[in-house]
Amino acid sequence: MTRLPALPACCTPLRADWPMPQPLPGSVWRSTDFVPAQLGVDDFARSAIEMPASIQRSVAKRQAEFLAGRLCARAALLQLDGTLGAPAIGEDRAPVWPAHISGAITHSNGRAAAVVALKRDWQGIGIDLENLLSAERAQRLAKEILTPAELERMAANPPEHMALGVTLTFSIKESLFKALYPLVNTRFYFEHAEVLSWTPNGQVRLRLLTDLSEHWQHGREIDGQFALTDGQLLSLVAIHGVPHQRP
Repeated sequence: MTRLPALPACCTPLRADWPMPQPLPGSVWRSTDFVPAQLGVDDFARSAIEMPASIQRSVAKRQAEFLAGRLCARAALLQLDGTLGAPAIGEDRAPVWPAHISGAITHSNGRAAAVVALKRDWQGIGIDLENLLSAERAQRLAKEILTPAELERMAANPPEHMALGVTLTFSIKESLFKALYPLVNTRFYFEHAEVLSWTPNGQVRLRLLTDLSEHWQHGREIDGQFALTDGQLLSLVAIHGVPHQRP
């Protein structure tokens, strides 16, 4: 079996425990905590992870989060089907996955994670990790992040749900973009989708507010999920794969 290089000191041992309310059959998850101050000058070389030119010009925090995310992705790919290597960074700064694999990487505040799956099982996956907004910041950002209908629904909820609701809306739309963009090749923004409902146990329902492709049109509804851990919110949107068609 292929053995990966030892992890750098800036990263904790990789975790495989699934953090979301509902499992994603056929997927592989890896996560780690990282400390930018402990990043060594040769950690990329020792880890056999290529440092793109844009990352070479970045501060230690950006370099550490990039390295941590790629280490998670590489380990997940190896576990999934023996694929060896970390995804490169594309022109749009998104990870470039092998053609038969869908995946996503996220990082925030010293944590990084990656999830991968075969496209026959999940043709699109998006994950996003965010620090939970304070009530004051959520109030300030609500009109930038929420649609008018979302603001109306938010006003009907208890005030103490504001911070969670705004953070969740931001995060789940980021996950939606990551999951759908590779399928539609069309950029869309916060105002092009809305959160219809969410439950305390981590279930989310979204609806598109624009046409993205022949298949992904205005009114299409999509399920997502989220989890809260230590003041951070992790969200996920996964699009089922297309069954193989017989010739």
